[in-house]
Amino acid sequence: MNLSPIRKVYQGIADRRQMFRMFDRHAQRPNRWECDDSALYRGEWFEIGEACHDYMFEILPPLWMRGEMFAMREFLTGSITSIFFTLSIDGRIRHFHGYCDLADKGSPQRMRTAIIERESRPVRAMTREERLEHIWSSTADDYRGYAGERWPEDDRGKRTVMFFARPGGTTLKVLEDLTDAEVAAKLPVHLRYLPDAIAA
Repeated sequence: MNLSPIRKVYQGIADRRQMFRMFDRHAQRPNRWECDDSALYRGEWFEIGEACHDYMFEILPPLWMRGEMFAMREFLTGSITSIFFTLSIDGRIRHFHGYCDLADKGSPQRMRTAIIERESRPVRAMTREERLEHIWSSTADDYRGYAGERWPEDDRGKRTVMFFARPGGTTLKVLEDLTDAEVAAKLPVHLRYLPDAIAA
């Protein structure tokens, strides 16, 4: 699994519990800590509330502050750390969390630009990738995981989710292989019928 470009991973405003869950969305990955997993986190972002933003600001002195953003002092992996943003978008103050690679000096600014561009769209819409990321972010750990040894070799290491295929029956499916109907079934009702967006 190799993600990386800047991507929204949750629709809506994450509450405190959801925020902490999403800080390590890939905790169940196989062979954790055995290789550089920076690409799994680099570029992930989601919206949080003002109280969550302020809590994270007060938890430790920031590594640095630049206008409307600050960096966490603790690194997740390698040179990847949390950047928290306070942005004015369409006349509203909103707060966001993103993972940036501080070895790349332009990373926080590119993240800021991508968030503003994505959130300034005039019509609410989601790409297929955003739908899949939301499903992964909102699925409980007991119902998501990674394809292991019993899966075909091409699928090993890919993300999987439990899917209720029929009354009383469940099946494990590779996240990226879900059909459009299965994706719609896994999304909350208010997100099911949003129009498709062209990936930015």
